Amino acid sequence: MNRAPAPAKINLALVVGAPGSDGKHEVATVLQRVDLADRVAVQPAERRHVRGFANDTLVAGALAAIAGAAAEDGRWAARIWKRIPVAAGLGGGSSDAATALKLVNRLIPRPLAADRLTALARTLGADVPFFVRDGPQLGTGDGSTLELLNLPQDFWVVLVVPRGAVKGSTAEVYRRFDERGGAAGFDERRERLLAALEGVRRPRDLAALPANDLESSPLAAELLRLGAFRADVSGAGPAVYGLFSRRADAETARATLAARGRTWLTVPTWYG
Repeated sequence: MNRAPAPAKINLALVVGAPGSDGKHEVATVLQRVDLADRVAVQPAERRHVRGFANDTLVAGALAAIAGAAAEDGRWAARIWKRIPVAAGLGGGSSDAATALKLVNRLIPRPLAADRLTALARTLGADVPFFVRDGPQLGTGDGSTLELLNLPQDFWVVLVVPRGAVKGSTAEVYRRFDERGGAAGFDERRERLLAALEGVRRPRDLAALPANDLESSPLAAELLRLGAFRADVSGAGPAVYGLFSRRADAETARATLAARGRTWLTVPTWYG
């Protein structure tokens, strides 16, 4: 059985514009893996199936997609061990799907080239191509056009999923964004994001990135009060992250916020 970690991601920035003719919003986002991970395993089987997570659709879709692209019979069994909270803005399902693609690609006699695997991932969801590739990435277009970023990785990350938080659908989050005219000034915010990235040399420089356009949380202010140099909502939420220079400060923040929801102390990771 081939198995591998499927790490979560945080959006270090998320700037959102208006929807295009295809209904997808234009974004500029900075995507960073963190070392909180599901695990995914794939092996040949008599029939294609996925176990371990009853609500999965993305891994099943990934297995079907690569079977079609590689002209394989697709008889693989996948197993998912979930650790990443579901529907929290941390990309767990997309990461699981990307990991399944990579694992199957190692099993087939004629593996797909990297660019073809990325194109296949793009058909499964905007975040899936990010997890196929290594390193932090700038995502533009609908988020699936990617550019490798050389960002500092020497900091600590506290993740908080607020107790009782119920995430609406991503479509609902974007609908509210459109109703409040959130896309106004997108070009200026995107340019500010790109200019801030140019100035990143050390972890604290990430504080200059613009705030998440889609969602906000009072927990971000709490994390800043507790010593984070940057704090924000990841993706469409409800997960909130804080970035810390010192482990001791991060541990204190996690302990302080433990009563407010589920918490994790983790670090950035380059690889999927």
